[in-house]
Parts: sequence; C-alpha cells; structure tokens
Amino acid sequence: MPYLQQDPKPRPAAHPGGARGTHSSGKGYEQLKQECLRTGILFEDPDFPACNSSLFFSENPAIPFVWKRPGDIVKDPKFIVGGATRTDICQGDLGDCWLLAAIASLTLNEKTLARVVPLDQNFGPDYAGIFHFQFWQHNEWLDVVIDDRLPTFKGRLVFLHSAELNEFWSALLEKAYAKLNGSYESLKGGSTIEAMEDFTGGIGETYDVKEAPDNFYEILGKALKKCSMVGCSIDTSSAAESEARTAFGLVKGHAYSVTGIEEVSYRGQQVQLIRIRNPWGQVEWNGPWSDNSAEWRSVSPSEQRRLSQAARDDGEFWMKFEDFKVHFDKVEICNLTPDALEDSIAHKWEVAIHQGSWVRGATAGGCRNFLETFWTNPQIKLHLTEKDDGQEDCTFIAALMQKGRRKLKKLGAEMLTIGYSIYESPGTDGHLGKDFFRYHASKARSKTYINLREVSHRFKLPPGDYILIPSTFEPHQEADFCLRIFSEKKAITEDLDENVAIDLPEPLHPTPSPQETEEEKQFRALFEHISGKDMAISAEELEYVLNAVLKKTKNIKFKNLSLISCRNIISLMDTNGYGKLEFSEFKVFWEKLKKWISIFLQFDFDKSGSMSSYELRGALKAAGYQLNHYLLQLIVLRYSDEQFQIDFDDFLNCLIRLENASRVFQALSVQNKEEFINLNIGE
Repeated sequence: MPYLQQDPKPRPAAHPGGARGTHSSGKGYEQLKQECLRTGILFEDPDFPACNSSLFFSENPAIPFVWKRPGDIVKDPKFIVGGATRTDICQGDLGDCWLLAAIASLTLNEKTLARVVPLDQNFGPDYAGIFHFQFWQHNEWLDVVIDDRLPTFKGRLVFLHSAELNEFWSALLEKAYAKLNGSYESLKGGSTIEAMEDFTGGIGETYDVKEAPDNFYEILGKALKKCSMVGCSIDTSSAAESEARTAFGLVKGHAYSVTGIEEVSYRGQQVQLIRIRNPWGQVEWNGPWSDNSAEWRSVSPSEQRRLSQAARDDGEFWMKFEDFKVHFDKVEICNLTPDALEDSIAHKWEVAIHQGSWVRGATAGGCRNFLETFWTNPQIKLHLTEKDDGQEDCTFIAALMQKGRRKLKKLGAEMLTIGYSIYESPGTDGHLGKDFFRYHASKARSKTYINLREVSHRFKLPPGDYILIPSTFEPHQEADFCLRIFSEKKAITEDLDENVAIDLPEPLHPTPSPQETEEEKQFRALFEHISGKDMAISAEELEYVLNAVLKKTKNIKFKNLSLISCRNIISLMDTNGYGKLEFSEFKVFWEKLKKWISIFLQFDFDKSGSMSSYELRGALKAAGYQLNHYLLQLIVLRYSDEQFQIDFDDFLNCLIRLENASRVFQALSVQNKEEFINLNIGE
C-alpha cells in the first residue's frame, strides 16, 4: 500500500559512511564488480537497462540513440582528467541545467565531491564496466550502481559531457542520478537546491535577491567559504520566456552556479564582484566585468591571476555584485551543515527528522483554508526550551520535503503544492481537534505554499511548546513526506499520534429486575421470536434480524451485514462458549449497538447518513479507541469508499473487529499492540 508511514518517531541525521546498497540483486558494488572480473564479462545493469525506457517515458527518442561504453567512444577513456572541476560539466540535449549547476558547485568542495563520486574508480586493469555513486535521499544515503553504457548519437555523448572528450565522471554521475529518479526524462526541470541536497544531505534556503538582507554579500561570502553550494537564476514571466536570452547575454529560467565572490582593487576603490557559471559551458554575461570588458584593463595582472580571470568562452564570468542584484532574482544556498550564516561563529545545529504520509480520507487534510479536514493532518509537537546564546528567542529551520515525486513522473505525478503552519500549543496532550484551529491563529508558517520538492524557512520564536502542521495545499492529495527540524539549541520533537490506547467502559452485566418494564417485555418477546425453541440466537439468525432492523433505522446509510460479521459479534459477546447468544448476552450487545449508532449520528456532521472518513478519528475515540496515523490509515483504506465516506455497516464492522482485538490488547507491549491491531483490522 502506498503512502503509509508506520514509524513517526524523530530520527537522527544520516551519515554517508553507512550508505545502503540499492541493487535489486541485494549485492553491493564490490561484490558485483568482483563477479564481473572473475567471469570476464562487463557489467550490464538489469535495473537500468540500455533501452528507451531508461531514456524517456512519455515519448520515443527523436533520433536513434546508440548505447556505448566509453572505450567504444574514445581510445583512452579516463574517469577523471586533472581533477574534477566545474569545466567538466557541459550540458547536452536534456533540460537538466538545475542538476548541472549543482554538480558544478559540487566540484568546489573536494571532500563533498569524493563522497558523491568515489574517486577510486577508473578504466584501468580492474575495469569491469561498473561504477557507483552515493546520494542522500530523505535522511538516508544510498549507493547507486550503474553500468557505463551511455546514450550517444553519431559517436558523441547526447547528454552531460566534459569539455575533455575522454573524461566520463560527469556523464556517469548524471546516469546514476537518472537511475535514482527512474529515467533521464525524469530529470527535466527542477530546482538546483534539490540536487544540492541530494549531494550533501544539507539544508537549503532560498533568497529573493530583490528582498535580500543588507549583508547579503557577506552571507554569500560566508556560504562559499564554508563550502556551501550556491545557485542562482532569473525568473520568467511566462513559459515562452524560458531560456530566452537577455541583451546582456543572460538566460532566463536557467540555473547558474555561484562559484566565487571577491573584492578587487579598481581605480583606487574596492569593487565587490561575484563569479557565475553557466552549465552550458558557453553563453556569458557581456556587461561590465565580463571576460573582455574594459574594466579588466585597470586591474593588475597579479589580481587577475588571483581571481583566475581568463577571457575564455567557457560559461564562467565575473560581474559586479550590484549588477548581479539587478539582473538575477533568486539565490539558493545549500549548507553542508546547517551552520548559521548570519554570525561570524559557526554553530553546530541539532537535527530531528520525522517521516510521515498524507493519505486520502485519513491524514490528507489540506491547508487551513479547508478547516473541516485541516485538523486531520499529521501534527508534530516542538518543545523549544533553550534560548539562543545572548538572545531572547529560539532559532530553528523547518524543512518539509515531499518524497519520491520525481521518480513518479512516469506515472503522471507532479510536485504537489506543500507548506506548513506553526501554532502555539494549548498545553494539552493528544491530537488537536477542529475547534482549536477554528479559534486560534498560527504563530508562524512557511513563506508560501509552493510546488517544490522542499519548503524551508528560518524562524525565531520565544521558548515554549508549538504544534507544526505539515500539509498539501489541497486536501485528498497523497504523498510521503520528510520533515527536518534544525535548531541552534536542542529542541525536543514528538508526533502527537504516537500512542495507541483503548479505554472502554466496563462491560455491562445486566441482572434480572424483580419486575420487567414494558420495554424489556417487548425486547424479550423480540428475542423469543428470533431465537426459537433453544432460546439462543445463532449467527444466521443474528444476520437476519440485524439487517432487517438496521435497514429500517432512520438517518443512517446501511448496505448489508455479512454472516462473517455476525459470527464475529457472537465471538465477541459469547461468554460461555456456546456459539450462540443467550438473552443476557444479546441484551448487552443491543445496548452496545445503540451506543454505536448514537456515535455514528453524532459524527455524521452533514446528516447525509454516512460519515466522512476524516471524522473517523473522533468517532473511534468516542467509542474508546485512540489510534495513531498508521493504524487510522489502514482502517480508512479498508472501510471507506472512493468519496471518503463510511456507511454504518462498515463502521460497525470496524468496531466489532477492534473490540475483539481489545480482549488481548491490554496485555501487550506498545509495539505488539500496533502489530496486533494491524493484523486484526488490516487483513
């Protein structure tokens, strides 16, 4: 079943040293390589075959691609020539400039590069046609194995390639990332910060250049000094403007890398410069401080050497920072560790990670605009206890990421519009209900709801307890998500739906009264009429009477109660092992049934005769069952219809199963309780 997250507990950040293998054979890179060397057969990856399905999912190639190994393309292939540098990244015929801009930034940090691109790979004596790369995905490092067959046309690489024709690390990295996401076509269109985070496990922040803080130049300088990855772009006002060139040689809607920031002495004054790289490997800024501009004639040769300034058409250029702020609109920074960029001293941040799901009919409540369902979204409690050093508030970054959407592109999935709201906690335990959100405004929220993989924002709030609600903008939209909380001081987080509990009233044990009331006489007469001579009701007889009575009950929608359900009722109520219900047992069940009908009507808010599955949490709690998200999602998947409605017979079936399960529930551990209920309601 998709989108079911069973483990809501916060997790520590993952470390790359323990990267998990992903190959379908269950074998790791070294084992697969040694097998190839032993057999003398070059590796062919069955998980990402050299065929059209690995290239495109929505179209056939416009040209006949031929998959070739590097040794079939050039005579002397090399993995890396003279070190991996930003000039090794030249875009091909795939719209993945966002990825290439991130790769260019990756080359600026040797340690980070070596983690993603293991450097002990080559085309030497132990070459076996197999390579591997490591990527971060949702708090987990993955080791992705590929073969080295690459798509070509007329003997040249079609997609990402190096300026050095015999260098292949960048083309193989692109292939591994395409495999991770399902196909090359899945890489079309994206945000640079998405790939930056997959290369580092870091935390991204986005700046609107036109609204950037006064110390933005210093922020960028500190980011690059700490080896953070930085990208920038120019907004488009329409699809027609995408990759349109301006009069100054810049490309709209295109992802660039920021590769340097320096001050230069110019005619007796210090001028702030910024270095930008176009992943195309060509098409550059032609304004002041461009490669061949007059300004460089007034800069000493030693200064030019310090800045590595050279008039080459390689896609890299300098520009004045003031011009950068005029022409560019967005800057994305991915901090390798979430150190505060505002301060001169780096702070090691605490990290807590929650994995969760939005499931239609259960926990996909949409944003606050949809009050009737908003409260059903997952709720994470945040305890801010320690103030920042020398401050009155607590600083933290909340980053909400939707998982696996790029890989689902081939199934028609797109990025959902996501965001979150933060409320001050009322001080009560448990999942907050609808009325709380009706009467309380949020204390903070994400800057906007947007269809990006991740939405992140930095907050400063007074110490205290807060409730963070992650959601999609529209209700009923399904996805898995990963929520990361970075805090300067240790912050405690917990999922409000962690505990499973059953709190049922004491079972009724009716004693015969000296004189029966008129109602009791009528009830006994009904029982005698149904039961016959043995004065006990069988499952078949119970099926007949319940279907007859409930179909006539006003204000509820009822289809049919099966014989199996009636056997479960007898199993629940039969105290003497007779296999039938005697009068006292039938009477206790009848009282239960009346209570359950009352609860159902209470939570049928629109009086339609059926209950919204989003109200099931409250209805079950009124009946004595407190369930976490995972168990609630299982129940909704089993008992609700396509319109997220639950009729009374399904509600009754659910309660019968839960009550049967509760007999042994109390004696189990918390984990076993969840597993037991899972078996009893999810089968």
